[in-house]
Amino acid sequence: MKKPSAKDQADPAAAISAYIDGLNDWRGELLVRLRQLIKEAEPTLRETWKWSTPVWSHSGNVVAAGAFKDHVKLNFFQGAALTDPRKLFNAGLDAKATRAIDFAAGSKVDEAALKSLIRQAAELDRKPATK
Repeated sequence: MKKPSAKDQADPAAAISAYIDGLNDWRGELLVRLRQLIKEAEPTLRETWKWSTPVWSHSGNVVAAGAFKDHVKLNFFQGAALTDPRKLFNAGLDAKATRAIDFAAGSKVDEAALKSLIRQAAELDRKPATK
């Protein structure tokens, strides 16, 4: 996997593209599709590059994507607070705040349900924190 250069890191969209381009298998193809779904679901999210991974944020971090040897992970930073009627979350279920979706090779993406989670996560991020 090709690591984004220092120049790419100054431009998060370029860093994300370089990260995806470095994946020459199903993981890159899936990340292209997930990136598109995130943009379609919530165009107000900004692409950022943190912790050597793509992150989409608004006022805070909303969702991150990462490619691993045998899966692609979408991590929702406030996933525990989201309604997931289609049971997409399949990883990190014991975490206090986060929830994740691990996609293995050949996994089918429930695009409508995923977009719903992304919209919920973005809406939750926009709400002022209560003390």
